[in-house]
Amino acid sequence: MKLAQLASEPQLVKIILDDTDITEQYGEPLEFYMYDRQNMDTFVKMANIGENNVQAITEIVKELVLDENGNKILVDNVSLPTNVMLKVIEAAVSSLGNSVSQITQS
Repeated sequence: MKLAQLASEPQLVKIILDDTDITEQYGEPLEFYMYDRQNMDTFVKMANIGENNVQAITEIVKELVLDENGNKILVDNVSLPTNVMLKVIEAAVSSLGNSVSQITQS
């Protein structure tokens, strides 16, 4: 396969938070969007953050969490309830997933 076949512009993908806690509390799943590809700076930042550094993880995730038009949701003084933010962080990190793990293992 040619490398050029893998190259493409990032696409917005919908992330759905639909676990029992969320659906019981809010009556429906919650959704946000992220790009399916992130730049290397984002991966390196995530790889260099210790898993206990929630503040640094939160700052990066705030850049990744978008609405359906690709606009940042968490701007200025806007924040989410703590339980939702933790789910968003978990989903965003999971979405970045294996790529960050591969960087940290090398």
